[in-house]
Amino acid sequence: MQTRRHDDAERVVDAIIDTVGKEIVLGLPLGLGKANTIANALYLRAVGDPSIRLTIFTALTLEKPWGRNEIEKRFLDPVIERMMGEYPDLLYARALHDRSLPPNVKVNEFFVQAGRWLGCPAMQQHYISANYTHAARYALEQGVNVFAQAVAKREAPDGRRYSVSCNADITLDLLAARRAGETGLILVGEVNDELPFMGGDAEIGEEVFTDVLDTGEGFSLFAPPKEPVSLTDHAIALHVARLVPDGGTLQIGIGSMGDAVAHALILRHRDNKVFRQAALALDARGKPGEVHEEPFAKGLYGCSEMLVDSFLDLVEAGVVSREVDGALVHSGFFVGPRSLYDRLKAMSQEERDRFRMRAISWINELYGEEEKKRQARAGARFCNNAMMATLMGAVVSDQLEDGRVVSGVGGQYNFVAQAFALRDARSIITLRSTRKDKGQTVSNIRWSYGHTTIPRHLRDILVTEYGVADLRGRTDADTIAAMLSVTDARFQDELLEKAKSAGKIGRDYRIPEAHRRNTPERIRKALEPHRDKLPLFPFGTDFTEVEQRLMPALGRMREASGSKRELMGLAWKGWRGKKPSAEEAEALERMGYAKPKSSSDRLYRAVLLGALRG
Repeated sequence: MQTRRHDDAERVVDAIIDTVGKEIVLGLPLGLGKANTIANALYLRAVGDPSIRLTIFTALTLEKPWGRNEIEKRFLDPVIERMMGEYPDLLYARALHDRSLPPNVKVNEFFVQAGRWLGCPAMQQHYISANYTHAARYALEQGVNVFAQAVAKREAPDGRRYSVSCNADITLDLLAARRAGETGLILVGEVNDELPFMGGDAEIGEEVFTDVLDTGEGFSLFAPPKEPVSLTDHAIALHVARLVPDGGTLQIGIGSMGDAVAHALILRHRDNKVFRQAALALDARGKPGEVHEEPFAKGLYGCSEMLVDSFLDLVEAGVVSREVDGALVHSGFFVGPRSLYDRLKAMSQEERDRFRMRAISWINELYGEEEKKRQARAGARFCNNAMMATLMGAVVSDQLEDGRVVSGVGGQYNFVAQAFALRDARSIITLRSTRKDKGQTVSNIRWSYGHTTIPRHLRDILVTEYGVADLRGRTDADTIAAMLSVTDARFQDELLEKAKSAGKIGRDYRIPEAHRRNTPERIRKALEPHRDKLPLFPFGTDFTEVEQRLMPALGRMREASGSKRELMGLAWKGWRGKKPSAEEAEALERMGYAKPKSSSDRLYRAVLLGALRG
């Protein structure tokens, strides 16, 4: 069958219905690679025609951030308009939020944007818990008969070529299943010229598609701003960077923690003296154990389910320089700030080919080419972030104990299992030791919790800002002692008493004095001499200077939001203080509080001013 080219999404919908009928199970890639125009046109057709039954199978539906209160809206709205104003919203997501999804449309996701769907029963009920590597199998079991993906295109002497670009992950696994006769699904492409053309396995011929939408325009890509990297994140990352051997393999994730780890590795390579001083100052033991602190002579190889933008910085810095099959990094998908897409597009094809997109089954598992993968993935350090952990080493990353899904398992379990399957690999779970909950500081290390993502029999390495807990192969008592050593001092006694009451650690056990100093103040004091080397945005930002000054203040306001006393304390600091400085006045102007018109505006102004003053 010859591929049909279209310049109108309605014609694509007609073609889909002509091919598969009105029972449509639409697969959409995780994250960035969704064919938004086609998906929206198909959704609207189903809304207008109840005889169509549309099921959407996908993951990580991307949505623009929104503020939870007046202050956050005033800060975020201009930022989002500037960075993602032209990104087309997915209509099914909007309908899920306002509970207007028609009965003939159903949405299943196996991974969701963190925290976005906690209050949405339809999403919570139709969520599918899955390892990333099992998603393609589940898609086939759900009966996916259409897969719609955004693609890049290139004219070649032998005809038009396409690239699945940002999402080789599940697409390549589904196409392999189709070649094996396991499915008759059709692949529908939507050309988006903003996508970089990724080669290798990601490049496919036009004959693979039944239909391609090419309007000559495409749409603006989802480009979230980079998250600020806190001092806590930097502290965790400095510990992690000492665990990575030269000549090894690296997996890191999105967000501030991934940026922090990448920055710490670059600091180790380029400014080794400062790196060693900062890492040693953090070490509560006062002396380094068995660690890796030297600059990278052999270099690292990247094998990461997600190509985060900081991998490009690691390559430029010479940290990631070990080639495997002509590539420095193998990944399954990417999504990131505008700079990621621009940098990839600005590269020559030869430069882009250093970042090779592969099927997620190839990245996240050892099956297939196993011996070759084992050799390539030497000294692997697979880094993933967690929400909580228990004193006996179980990890909580995807769900609350009441059953509500926060995000998803994704590939976290895959990489933990892979760390145990490889001879010299380690799984590194990063965890901020505390968080704010309704204005109160609470520990992220618990005695027990009613949900587990990674069971305790797969405990390996856990890192907080206070240090490294090496848990692999340890007894329960030793595990508890190690976890207490990286717990915030304010919660150690209560946790230790629970462990003693359960008979899991000796009654005579005492936490070493060095770890009794696990306080935020110690972290600040240790890193203060190196603060200029630990920036809020190590790899740049799209936020203006005023917005960057506002962010810590908004963080203080968020932490105080659960306590009227703390909020009034900030307001009092704003009211009784001196006249706003030029920088404070600029921040008030940006937030629309330079000339408050109502009593609520005057209150918000005072709270913000107090937060700006620390």
